[in-house]
This record gives sequence, C-alpha cells and structure tokens, in this order.
Amino acid sequence: MQAYCMKCRAKKEMKNPTAITMKNGRPATQGVCPDCGTKMFKIGKS
Repeated sequence: MQAYCMKCRAKKEMKNPTAITMKNGRPATQGVCPDCGTKMFKIGKS
C-alpha cells in the first residue's frame, strides 16, 4: 500500500503495513518508510 512520507516528501510503498483503528473508530493503516524509517500513516480502509 502506498502512503505519503513527510520526511522524504514523496509517495512510497509502505513497509510492514498494519491495519489499526483510530480513537474515533475510523480504520487506518500504519507502516514504515522503506528509505528513512519514518512512520507512515494512511486513513481509510486498506
């Protein structure tokens, strides 16, 4: 799954994507940038 990396300022393929639920109940996906290791976050169903 692709997400935007704030540090690299580019869309990249997420490493280790994990489906989570936010506090308000909405689904999201959390992962790691393959280049810099920063957390990546994508709101919505995966």
